[in-house]
Amino acid sequence: MKLFRFGEPGQEKPGVILNDVSYDVSAFGEDYNEGFFQNDGLSRLQAFVRENEGKLPQVTEGVRLGSAIARPSKIVCIGLNYADHARETNAAIPKEPIVFFKATTALCGPNDDVVIPKNAEKLDWEVELGVVIGKKASYVFEADALDYVAGYVLHNDYSERAFQLERGGQWVKGKSNDTFAPVGPFLATPDELGDIDNLRLWLTVNGETMQDGSTSNLIFNIPVLVSYLSQFMTLLPGDLISTGTPAGVGLGMNPQVYLKPGDVVELGIEGLGTSRQTVRAYAQD
Repeated sequence: MKLFRFGEPGQEKPGVILNDVSYDVSAFGEDYNEGFFQNDGLSRLQAFVRENEGKLPQVTEGVRLGSAIARPSKIVCIGLNYADHARETNAAIPKEPIVFFKATTALCGPNDDVVIPKNAEKLDWEVELGVVIGKKASYVFEADALDYVAGYVLHNDYSERAFQLERGGQWVKGKSNDTFAPVGPFLATPDELGDIDNLRLWLTVNGETMQDGSTSNLIFNIPVLVSYLSQFMTLLPGDLISTGTPAGVGLGMNPQVYLKPGDVVELGIEGLGTSRQTVRAYAQD
């Protein structure tokens, strides 16, 4: 299945995409949150859709899309997980996954504006494959790790590099501003994607290709990441793991390039659709 959420911020409703047609399933009565995934929501939703075939209202084209998942308990990100990205930033290839968090308040819709934070100087882009956890995971074996995955999403891990690297070296500060985690347009269950180890991912700024990579180049693949993280923390249903970005970020360019108001960022992953964000300046209250 492909799951999406639509409507005004804070009032999103659940939907599903069937044969490229978007349907409102708010009558199902649940959002795509921890409780949904924990209580076998995907199977129950699938049964609901079958029972209501031909009766589900279609979603109006052009409606705002929210994040494909409701706010999770945590967004866990993996740094420098593509060798080419590590090289472009003059960083060593990690021997173990580099782990940091992104505030869940950064979550937003896939086509919402990205807002340059107050006092920001270096807003950067990062197309990433997101993994959504489907059931509670603690001390998971690598061989079993994919059993804990509910699905996959497109994520742009926006980063304010001055906050990240020049304000104490704590990455979370450069990753967590509002609008820095557009997720979607939809969550695709594993059966929708095929080979997750060979998905193309790309990103453009104002129509110019900046990133063009493949998940085949991940240093630590998805089973490794799920298992590894579960040794240090309990992953809850609905949690999001963002798996890293390939080369082509503004930080790695010479001279460095950063986003400015009016820029348009478009990105996509094979099988997971596309998203589009327009950059705007922070507005003083």
